[in-house]
Amino acid sequence: MDDKNLTHIALFASLISASCFVQIPLPGGIPIVIQDMMCMLSGMLLGPVHGALAVVIFLILGSLGLPVFSGKGGIQCFVGPTCGVLFSYPILAFAGGLILAVFLSNKKEHSKIKSLIVISIAAIVATVIMFACAIFGFMCVTQSGLKKAVAAILLPFIPGNILKIIVMVPLTYKFRPILLRNKTSE
Repeated sequence: MDDKNLTHIALFASLISASCFVQIPLPGGIPIVIQDMMCMLSGMLLGPVHGALAVVIFLILGSLGLPVFSGKGGIQCFVGPTCGVLFSYPILAFAGGLILAVFLSNKKEHSKIKSLIVISIAAIVATVIMFACAIFGFMCVTQSGLKKAVAAILLPFIPGNILKIIVMVPLTYKFRPILLRNKTSE
């Protein structure tokens, strides 16, 4: 791994951490944040391994007490009602990046339509992974049923996540080729 890759990983870990300050509070106590979008972007822009590594660094910083989990920090965040979201972040970064690495090889040109479709699929798959882990974590911690978990964890966030996907797709389409141009292999 060269200095450029390390710089990209550190930059994305910092961006994910700083994005905790962008949040919209909801009545249920779980705010809408853009950290999930930044985690997805790290995987889709940096690739599966480097993107997931940036997310792991962010999670380590938060577990050490830095207030990067929606303004909170510490290991206790990994056992609360939103623990599933935190655990999903490296998985969704890896999955989104892997889908793009497999279906949009940087060794050949792809049509704009194919690229946008694959990027959209990667963003949707990453979002589904996040919600599945979030619902599972919420159910385990709160001992609630699926209906309550879906009402608390999924339904209020669908509109925001649709907007995040709409933002991620063109950002990934524009910046992924730039970041991959001189990147060394993972």
